Amino acid sequence: MILACHTLIYSDDADATRAFLRDVLGFPHVDAGTGDANWLIFRTGASELGVHPTSGEGYSSPRHQAISFIVDDLESTMAELRAKGAEFSSGPDDQGYGLVAMVKVPGADDLQLYQPRHQTAYQL
Repeated sequence: MILACHTLIYSDDADATRAFLRDVLGFPHVDAGTGDANWLIFRTGASELGVHPTSGEGYSSPRHQAISFIVDDLESTMAELRAKGAEFSSGPDDQGYGLVAMVKVPGADDLQLYQPRHQTAYQL
């Protein structure tokens, strides 16, 4: 039985990325037990998985994976994260399916914060 979804961020500065996830986003964490005290594994909360087409009517995208963090109030979440030092490369933007902002992550690519307008599955 599948127990959880384990996502990965590949970073040019793993310590800075982990510090951001720990200190700015406030994710609870455990030491991975690798002997490296900075190797943290974060609890990200409930999850869901969507599959989007790469082509077809209204779609044109290369194959890739993406990480989005679902929020209930994007504007207040952005304000809270800014107060902790977070910077945003975009947003809030109305994408139709929801409100979206991209938060800058030290050493890694931006992550999407997302207030959906569609039905969600993470609470199932």
